Amino acid sequence: MKLWGGRFSLPTEKQVEQFTASIQFDWRLYEDDIAGSVAHCRMLARQGIISPDDARQIIAGLQQVYDQIKRGELEFSSDLEDIHTHVESRLRELIGEPAGRLHTARSRNDQVALDLRMYARRFIIGLGRQLIAVQSVLIDLAERHLDWVMPGYTHLQRAQPIVLGHHLLAYREMLARDFARYRDSYARVNLLPLGAGALAGVPYPTDRNYLAKLLGFAGLLANSLDAVSDRDFALEVMSANAILMVHLSRLAEDLILWSSSEFGFVEIDDRFATGSSIMPQKKNPDVAELIRGKAGRVFGDLHALLTVMKGLPLTYNRDLQEDKEAFFDSADTCLACSSILAPMLSSLKFNQARLRQTAGENYSLATDYADYLVGKGVPFRQAHSIIGQVVAWCVEQGRDLESLSINELRHFSDRFDPDAIEINVDYSVNRRQGQGGTAPVQVERAIQEARVDLSRQEEWVNTTETALPDLDELFSRPPAG
Repeated sequence: MKLWGGRFSLPTEKQVEQFTASIQFDWRLYEDDIAGSVAHCRMLARQGIISPDDARQIIAGLQQVYDQIKRGELEFSSDLEDIHTHVESRLRELIGEPAGRLHTARSRNDQVALDLRMYARRFIIGLGRQLIAVQSVLIDLAERHLDWVMPGYTHLQRAQPIVLGHHLLAYREMLARDFARYRDSYARVNLLPLGAGALAGVPYPTDRNYLAKLLGFAGLLANSLDAVSDRDFALEVMSANAILMVHLSRLAEDLILWSSSEFGFVEIDDRFATGSSIMPQKKNPDVAELIRGKAGRVFGDLHALLTVMKGLPLTYNRDLQEDKEAFFDSADTCLACSSILAPMLSSLKFNQARLRQTAGENYSLATDYADYLVGKGVPFRQAHSIIGQVVAWCVEQGRDLESLSINELRHFSDRFDPDAIEINVDYSVNRRQGQGGTAPVQVERAIQEARVDLSRQEEWVNTTETALPDLDELFSRPPAG
C-alpha cells in the first residue's frame, strides 16, 4: 500500500513505479532524512502533538532503521519510491501503529527540501576542507619556487618573465574566491524549510524555531510556498561548483601543456599518469585531462537544473525530483577532482633550467627595455615604438635583445646608457614590486597573507561543522528534549 494510496482504487503500473522512483539515487539522503525525522518527532512530543511514549518508540525504531541502512541490511526497491517511504515503511514494520504518527505536520515536500539542504551543508563543509588542502599545497609550492624565473604568457605566447611562485599563487587566489562563494552560499542553504507542509503550512502548534535549533539551522524560510519549491540554494552551490571546475580545468590545462616535451616545464609523477597500449614511450597526463574533461559534466548538471526550474509554477512539482541526480553528480565530481589534485600537485617536479631558459626568449624583455627608456625621460609611446623597431631588427638579424651591445642599442636611441646591458630576467622580475606583482619580495608577502587567509578558512569550516547536528546525540536525548 502506498503512503498516498487511500485515494486510488487501482495499483500503480510497474513501469510507472520504476519511472517515478527516486530511491536509486536519493538513498544517500538517509542520514539527513532520519536526522530530520528524529528532530521532527521530538518537536511533536514537545508540543504535545504526539505522546512521549509514541515518540520513544518512533525514535528507537528510527535508530534501528538507521543502523540497518548503515550496515547495508535494508533492501531498496522502486515499489517504495524514495528514501522517505523506505524509512517510514521499515519503521512501521518495526514498531507498528505509532510509526503512522511520525508524518503528522509535515509533507514529503518540506521533508525532501530539508534533506537536500542538510546534504548540501555537509557537502560544502567537506569540499571546503579539500579546497583548503589544495590551497595549502599551492602555497607550499609557491614558497619552494619563490624566485624560479619562468615565462609568463598572453595569447599562449611568451610575454614577460615572472616567477613560478607567482603563477602558482594565481590559482590559490582563484580557489580562495571559490571557497568564499561556498561560504557565502552556506548562509542561504542553512535555512529550515520543515514546517511548511505540502505548501500552505500546517494546522498544528509546531515550533519551527525549536526544529531549527535541533538541526543546526541559522533561521527559517519565511514563506511556506517558497520553502517547498525553492531550489535556489542548489543552483547557487552548483554555480559555485561550475566556477570551481573552470579553475581546476585551467590549472589542469597548464599542467598538460607544461608536461609536454614542447614545454618541458614539469614532470607529473608516475602515480598520476598513465601509458599507452601501443606506444611504449608514452607518459600521459590522464588525471589532469580527466579533471579538464569532467568540468563539462558539472556545467551540464547546472544547466539541467536551471532548465528544470525555469518553467515551474508554484509550488512543488514532480519535476523537482530531477534536482538530486544533477546535484549529486555535480558534488561528487567536484569532490573527486579536488581530492586527487592535492597529492598530484605535491608530487610535481619542475625543471628550473628549462623554465629559466625560456623566460628570456622570444624578446620577452622588450617591455623592460621600453620601461628603461621611460626612466630616461622618453614618453612611453615613443619608447614602445623604438623597442618595436629594435625587435624587428633583431628578428631580421636572428639576434636576441640581450646580445646587443650598447653601441647597437644607441643606434636606435641615444638615451641608452651602459647600464642597459644589465637588463635580464632577474632584473625584470625584481623590478615589479608593486602590490600583486611578480617580484619575489611581493610573492613572499603574498604567501604570508595567503597563510593567514587559509587559517581563517579553516576556522570557518571547523566552527560551521560544530554547529551541525550530531545524530547520536539526537537519538540519545529525552523524547521531548
